[in-house]
Formats: sequence, C-alpha cells, structure tokens
Amino acid sequence: MTVDAVKNIEDLAQFVCDSPVSYLAARTVARRLQAAGFTELNETEPWQNEVAVGRHFVMRDGAIIAWAGGRRAQKASGYRVLGAHTDSPSLKLKPSSSVTAAGWHQMGVENYGGALLNSFLDRELRAAGRLTVLREDGTLQDRYVVTGPLARVPQLAPHLDHKRNELTLDKQFNMYPIWGVDDTENDVLAYLAQQTIDEGGPVDPEQIVGYDVLFADAQEPRRFGRDGEFFASGRLDNLSSVHAGLCALERYVAENADEDSAHTVMLAGFDHEEIGSETRSGAAGPFLEDVLVRLSQARGESQDKYRRSLADSVCLSADAGHLVNPNYQGHHDPTVRPLPGAGPLLKINANQRYATDAVGAGIFAAACKAADVPYQEFVSNNNMPCGSTIGPITATRLGMRTIDVGIGLLSMHSMREMCHVHDMAYLTRAVEGFYRL
Repeated sequence: MTVDAVKNIEDLAQFVCDSPVSYLAARTVARRLQAAGFTELNETEPWQNEVAVGRHFVMRDGAIIAWAGGRRAQKASGYRVLGAHTDSPSLKLKPSSSVTAAGWHQMGVENYGGALLNSFLDRELRAAGRLTVLREDGTLQDRYVVTGPLARVPQLAPHLDHKRNELTLDKQFNMYPIWGVDDTENDVLAYLAQQTIDEGGPVDPEQIVGYDVLFADAQEPRRFGRDGEFFASGRLDNLSSVHAGLCALERYVAENADEDSAHTVMLAGFDHEEIGSETRSGAAGPFLEDVLVRLSQARGESQDKYRRSLADSVCLSADAGHLVNPNYQGHHDPTVRPLPGAGPLLKINANQRYATDAVGAGIFAAACKAADVPYQEFVSNNNMPCGSTIGPITATRLGMRTIDVGIGLLSMHSMREMCHVHDMAYLTRAVEGFYRL
C-alpha cells in the first residue's frame, strides 16, 4: 500500500464525513477551493471579463462548478471538464414529518433515488441538509444542518416472522426511522432548528418555510481487509468522483499549470443524478451551459467561436461503476471482468447509456498514460439492465465529446459501499492527466 494511496483515502474519508448530503458536499468543495485561491462568484451579479481566466467557482443549491482559466487560452479554445454528481441514494424527510406510533416517535420519509433499502436497516443515521427560513425583513436564507447519530430503522426479529430472510420492504410502512419515545418532544423541525452548523446560531422553528433534509450513515468510513487494501464508506457513489476531481484540480493549480495552459480546466459537481438529473442543478438542467455561455461572453467570443470552443472541449464523466461480485458472477459480463486495485473503469455501452466512443477511449488512454496509471474496461452483461450517468446527458445537451469513467465498487447504492484503496489514487491521477492534455 503506497503512502500516497493511503493519504488519498484518508482525505476521502474526511471528505465523506464532511459531505453527508449534496448541499454539504458542494459547501465542502467550496471551502477547499477557497483555500486553493479560488474566488466565489454569484450568479445574480454581473461577471467581469477577467472571470474567463484565473480561478473561480459558482454554487447552485447542491451543485458547484469551478474552473481555472488558462492564461494563454484564446477565443474558441476548449474546456477540460470533470463531471460528477454530489448526491447519493437516501431517505428524505417528508412534510409533516413528526409521526408517533405505538409509543415511538418516528420521522416520515420518502425514498430518494434507488437505494438498497435493506442496507438502511439497523444503522444509526444522522440527518443533514438545509433549512430555508423566512427572515423578519422578508428575505429567504438557507441554513445548513447536520446532526450526530439520531435515528434508526429497526428490522423485524425473525421470531415474529420466520420468513424474514426473504426480505421484502414496504416503502411506505417499513422505512420510517425511530428517534424518540412518548415522554420526549416529537417535533422534528424544532430539533433540527437547533442543529445548524453555519454562522447565526439556532433557527426559530416558526421561521422555517421549507427544508431539504436527508439521512446518512453515522458510521465513519474505514479501511479494512488483510492489508487494509479495501475501503468501506457511504456515498462512494459518487463522492469518490467529486473528491478525485477536487484533488486533481487542487494539484493542478498548486503547480500553476493554469497560468501556462491554453485551455480551461473545470470541475462540475451536479446534484440530482440519482433521480434523473432533470432539475435546475442537475446535469440535464442549464447550469453548465449557463456558466459556459457567461465565460464565452467574458472572453468576447462570437456565437461561432463559442460553438467552436464546445467542439474543442471534452467532458470526463466520472461516476462509480461495478466490480465483479464473486457471489453473483452470473450478473456480470463473462469476459470483461474488472479487478479491484487494477485502475479506474472506462465504461462502454453500445446503446450509449455510457457516452464513451472510440475517440473518447483514446483520450482516456492518453490521460492514463500521461499519469502513469492503469485502467480497465467495463461493459454490462447483455441480459442485465445498464445504468446511466451524466455523460450521455452532457453530450446531448452541449455536443461536447464525453467519456464515462469511474472507480469500481461492490454494494453500489448500499448505505455502505466498498472499493479498493489504490483505485481511488489511480482515478485522481488519471483526472490530473486529463486536465493536462
């Protein structure tokens, strides 16, 4: 186990802990970018011409886009975009969420994305997200909230149902977490109002007019295995890719590569991929296009030159993929069988559920060669459904050549996913190689 790989995975572990939901993930990325010399821009304010060069970022709800503009970049020069998503499957707090049943206080929740619901059972959960408050001056403000271990979805004992190993969960009736008993207060919002983590102190519950609060595993990530080569954590799909893009961007600007570059490198962390991306902060929304258009205007580009810059651009769509599960080998392709620790996956699908084509495969091969890292191909079993990513969405919206990649996981969409430590380090270096092409 190399020192760099261990340092990288320890940094990822802290990043995951700081990013229990998309809103906090974007906030964590923003704080690290500010430490690396990036300046935050506001979408509602004018952007000056100089934003086309230098280091900047903009946030939109649970999404963030950052860029380092090359000092030698000319009009119509392209972008190198690392695209990922900040959200993960979870349970989300419903309206009128305070529920009491059989003496237990519970929280009303609904499914967010395609979570493996059984993995949420019998785990201590923490709540995190944003509360929107209506201030006395009539303006709205988002306040961030994170709790410690707070709730748990209890599984039924086998003594009460001898078919419990044939587990079927009712999404409406079996997934409400418990968090208190009858002699305690059962006002979820009042409790969350006391758990704000930003400046300003607790919130008046009466001022809360909306909220986006989800649940995350309270157990910290950790290495395991005979030689500590494996890594178990929540939300590796897809914080693994966000972290790889962030670390690669930090290293890129630390070496002042942006000042000599003839193109602009970009990290785009979108929200809502797990529910289809069709939101204002999702990849199917206008966020990336809005930023690119405004950068083009700052460059003084004509419409023709803007289109030429897109034609000269490449997006590396980074999202976690699948390793072969040894207990379910028949669900995988019989000949293309990626191995743990053998490098990131180049994801390929004939029906363009992944956006990789032959030219894109060559670009990724060149990036990996430049970074001196191995990579391996992934393709689905023909009899199994193939998931998709932001890759085809980005290619369709912008006409930008797009390549789908990511680290391999076991237990994807579980509360606790796993990967190989080396694969995370390899992906980070591959993204660095991509930024430098």
